[in-house]
Amino acid sequence: MTDQFVIQIVRDAFYHVLLLVGPLLLVSMIIGLTISIFQAATSISEQTLTFVPKLLAVFFVVILMLPFIISMMKSFTINIMNYIAAM
Repeated sequence: MTDQFVIQIVRDAFYHVLLLVGPLLLVSMIIGLTISIFQAATSISEQTLTFVPKLLAVFFVVILMLPFIISMMKSFTINIMNYIAAM
């Protein structure tokens, strides 16, 4: 196992993590920002108001992205197995 091999695996892992988690974080951030603007405009200071909409939005995005998530994880796993077999 060379240094380049480990670097390639870590690079692929970070790339896949960013692809899978990026949209979830983006949706959560947009919902949180929208609710924060609403709270600032209406002087509502409830800290737990953002939790349920974020939870529902992230759940909905996960359901929509599930085929993509599964295919990405499957391809990453196959690539890792191919790397190991090539050693």
